[in-house]
Amino acid sequence: MTYQFDFSWLIGSLPVLLKGIRITAQLILIGAVFGVALGIACAWVRALGPKWLKPVVATYVELIRNTPFLIQLFFIFFGLPSLGIRMSELTAANLAMIVNLGAYSCEIIRAGIQATPRGQFEAGASLAMTPFQAFWHVVLVPALQRIWPALSSQIVIVMLGSAVVSQIAAEDLTFAANFIQSRNFRAFETYIVSTLIYLALAILLRQLLAGLGGMLFPRKASR
Repeated sequence: MTYQFDFSWLIGSLPVLLKGIRITAQLILIGAVFGVALGIACAWVRALGPKWLKPVVATYVELIRNTPFLIQLFFIFFGLPSLGIRMSELTAANLAMIVNLGAYSCEIIRAGIQATPRGQFEAGASLAMTPFQAFWHVVLVPALQRIWPALSSQIVIVMLGSAVVSQIAAEDLTFAANFIQSRNFRAFETYIVSTLIYLALAILLRQLLAGLGGMLFPRKASR
């Protein structure tokens, strides 16, 4: 028996797919911006921050990096309401992605910070920079320049991992694919299409991040 491919449903399902793509793009945009910001803050604490705060951040990082993202998502969406903290599916998905990316980006950025020679800190102080100015210009920017490819890869991984947010009914691309195949009963074709869309999104995101790195760190891009 030969399997007959049928993609005739695709045109009628475009609105659902486009909505799923939009939600997925929104999730990665919010997750990347705030997740990296959280990672920078945590990396500063672990590398240069006050001693009393380091164990707190270290516990957060190890907890997130050693537990499944799906469990973190369920804890936020199903567990926190037990404490009176309720949120929508998209808010929970955004928060889970920020918390997850924050922990992983923390360790990536910390590695870049620790690779900064101590002499550069002294150079910043000799130029009468404030501690914040020294951290931003002397430490953080060169650190991000060094670890940008690794950080970009982690953002792409988190984007692909966002597929599990459909488990709490967040209407991302995977949710859209599940909804479509439950209506057309063409699971093989539906998931082929969704796989190709995820592949295209991953490639596009990687290219955008590479371009952003070239804008932020032109000297590195020119070497």
